[in-house]
Parts: sequence; structure tokens; C-alpha cells
Amino acid sequence: MNPNFLTVPTGVFLVPPTTSSELLLQFSLILPTYQERDNIPKIVQILTDLLDPVLPGAYELIVVDDDSPDGTWQVAAQLMPAYPQLQVMRRQTEKGLSTAVIRGWQAARGNILGVIDADLQHPPQVLLDLWQEIVRGADLAVGSRHIEGGGVSEWSLARRCLSRGAQILGLLILPEVLGRLSDPMSGYFIVRRGAIAQQIMSPVGYKILVEVAARGRIRWIREVGYVFQERARGESKVTWKQYVEYLQHLIQLRCSLSPMQRLMPLGILGLSGVVINMAAFYGS
Repeated sequence: MNPNFLTVPTGVFLVPPTTSSELLLQFSLILPTYQERDNIPKIVQILTDLLDPVLPGAYELIVVDDDSPDGTWQVAAQLMPAYPQLQVMRRQTEKGLSTAVIRGWQAARGNILGVIDADLQHPPQVLLDLWQEIVRGADLAVGSRHIEGGGVSEWSLARRCLSRGAQILGLLILPEVLGRLSDPMSGYFIVRRGAIAQQIMSPVGYKILVEVAARGRIRWIREVGYVFQERARGESKVTWKQYVEYLQHLIQLRCSLSPMQRLMPLGILGLSGVVINMAAFYGS
């Protein structure tokens, strides 16, 4: 193991609280990766160029890689001498985007925490707009594809329908949480550490925003529109199973936040089954 790698946290998924003696930075941005060796040099350079003028010496980029067979973690480690703000965590016993984000936040030193895809599908320039919303007082700033200025570049009709269907089901299953978000499946956001610190998380699959919004102490949410880009390099990791995991996660949250019998009619469960079957059909 490279001695310069961050130690992978273990145990419960709980972000530690703010302590002035430990937190030396304003912002920690997590880049969860798997098979992204071709994209890492470019995204690190772009983010550095964006953040250096705004937060000179006050931020860190943390690549959390799930032991990619293509050696993404090695490529990231090779960049560290040229980018002192870059940290790398190599996970060999856990998998999954949501858990990678939480593990990265657990090791982070920033008072503000964020996540962005490393494949350039999230336009990096939007990060500065999200940061400004936090500066203005938001607890959570979310990049949204479903408000003015947002959209998707080249999604198929099937994928658009699945995304919208999952969004509607989310509103039915967890209205008090998803009613506050136009794009609950977004993976591009910034949150104040204090809003989620000491809250035990139960991350599932690839969508962590719902977990943050449901379990965090989120008073004020702001959204910024962005256009989701197609991958320039590598292969998309989106599959119908991610939509299934998302719906399972919503039901899990519903059960944990309040009694299912009172707040979730059986008809919603039936409807979710329809969407899952649609996802399996289009994804097969």
C-alpha cells in the first residue's frame, strides 16, 4: 500500500463533527472512481484551475477509487506530486459510489463537503455556482438537470422515462424529502459538514443525495441547473439495476423515518414494481 494513500475508514458510515484542531480546510471535494484512468488527469487539472483562484490553499480533492483494474488509483497517485491538494484513497474491501463518497467525507478535512463525477459528465464550471450558494448560506447546494439551465445531452427516450418515473415514485414514497429536490438522483452537490455530522448513514447503490437530504439537518437547499454530458472517454456505468437500488433505498428510508403502514399505501409499492419491471425490460 502506498504510504501516501489515505487510510480507508471502517465501521459505521458517520461523518465526524467539525473540530477546529482537525479541520484545516474550507472545502473537500470527493471524486469517486472506477475505471477512470483516462479521465483523472484532465478532471484534476480542470478542478485545480477552477478552485485555486477561489480557495487558494484551502481545499482538497480526494479520489476514492474502488481498486480499479485499469489502475485509476495508480494514475491518481502519480499526479499527487504536481497537485499538493490531491489525496487518494484506494478501497479494496468495499464497493459502490455512495459508500465511497461517505468514506471520503470521513477522511476529509474540509468544513464544506462535496462530490462530483470524475468522468466529466458533471460540468466542472458549475461547481463555482454551487459554492456561491453555500457562501450565501445554503446547507445543501445541488446541481439539477430538471430546472432552468439544466438538461441531458443525449439520453435515450427509455432512460429519460426511467429517470422521470423514478423521480415521481420518489415523491410518492418520500414526499417530505424529495419534495424539496427537483433532481433527487443528482450526484453533483455540496453540503455543510455540520448538516450531516454525527448522522449515521445507510448508503445504498449509486445515489447518495437522498440519504443526505433525508438524514441530514438540512434547512436551506439551493439548486443550480446543469446539462449532464455524455462521456468523452470510457464506458457509462448506468444500468437499470441502479434504478432498482434507488427505489429500494427510498423504501428503506421510508421504513426508517416513519411507519410504513401509515405513510406508504400498498399501491405505491405496486407502482414501484411496475417501474422496476420497466427498468429490467429496457435494460435487458
